Amino acid sequence: MEKLNKTVETHLQELCVNITNRCVGSQGNILAVKYFESQLQKLGWPTKRQEFEAFDWHTEGATLEAAGQAIEVMPSPYSLGCDVYGSIAIASTLEELESINAKGRILVIRGSLAKEQLMPKGFVFYNPDHHKKTVSLLEDSDAKAIICLVSKSGFHEGGEYPFPIIEDGDFNIPSVFMPEEDGEELMNNPGQKVRLISKAKRTPSRGFNVIGTKGDEANKRIVITAHIDSKKGSPGAIDNATGITTLLLIAQLLEAYEGEYVIEIVALNGEDYYSVPGQMAYIEHNRGRFGAIALNINIDGAGINTGKTSLTGFNLPPAFEKVTKEVVHSFQGLTEGKPWVQGDHSIFLQFGVPAIAISSEWLIDNLESQDITHTPKDNIEIVDPGRLVELAKATSLFIHKLEPNTPPPRSPRPSPSSLAP
Repeated sequence: MEKLNKTVETHLQELCVNITNRCVGSQGNILAVKYFESQLQKLGWPTKRQEFEAFDWHTEGATLEAAGQAIEVMPSPYSLGCDVYGSIAIASTLEELESINAKGRILVIRGSLAKEQLMPKGFVFYNPDHHKKTVSLLEDSDAKAIICLVSKSGFHEGGEYPFPIIEDGDFNIPSVFMPEEDGEELMNNPGQKVRLISKAKRTPSRGFNVIGTKGDEANKRIVITAHIDSKKGSPGAIDNATGITTLLLIAQLLEAYEGEYVIEIVALNGEDYYSVPGQMAYIEHNRGRFGAIALNINIDGAGINTGKTSLTGFNLPPAFEKVTKEVVHSFQGLTEGKPWVQGDHSIFLQFGVPAIAISSEWLIDNLESQDITHTPKDNIEIVDPGRLVELAKATSLFIHKLEPNTPPPRSPRPSPSSLAP
């Protein structure tokens, strides 16, 4: 156990400290994926890449000059930069946005328009009609730029406030965001002229998924996934360096695997990027092949040093469900969790593949109120390495229990002290 704990610490140090940014398109992201690839290869796993186009995004901040004051605002992630001057137009509802004349002006959105993040135009997995309509009206407004006054009562799955309302590299009107309470001056002077300077730019780049495979490709696959990218500005420890670290531990424990399933270990690259390019690349490479996948196991948000590790089954066949319960009961730090869909297992579910989603029980229970993910608080100090070791052993045991002709490895129940936060 101690040796595996040290391995966890080594991987987390590399992914979260030595590499300071794993956002898709960045040099750090490329280094992280190459690190994962090299570690798999050292463990004897043949690997392949799935490449895609992306861009890195850089900002040196943004400033709003209004009523003789300079107000710091935040460029929307992936937004174009700007230096524009003009009168403001204000909209709080879809009805106001439909009727407003914002052509050649700087558009301020607030109220119900700034309570939740708008889904990117190209995000195919979830995009409600009112989001599509809002984005269409914003683009048709012909505004010079957009300022989002973010509602403190709004909902965002990340832990940051204020959070960006627009986070879309396919949206080409420059935009910034700020807390609604900092925008009172704009509300008091709706006819005033302001200057908005945003020093942001996009730099063309590339990215890739890495897949390690063991087994006869003619057989059914068990696909174990975790996303390797992180939000810019966050070390991304539980989101999701712990998932990637667990994949490497599983690869180590299954180094000599010769079972009847094909085991596919996948670092998906893009879950926290606006266009989920790695996920789209994986789908494209598997057109017509999802029927050959027996199960997806997706790890995202595991390893936080409080509570248990939750396993949630989706559409599991009876045999898989039975083994899942057996494994959960074999490890003190595991529990059956409640359903959640904000992860890459949703891709497999949409193609009819059963899935097990693995995360931290505390994170799922506090998803709407937590302030850790996507922020600097998501660092290695909040991770318990022992929980990742336990999870890797449990996953290895699960896979061996599915094999009718292969005895499961010995995996003693961890002591409470080894799992204490």
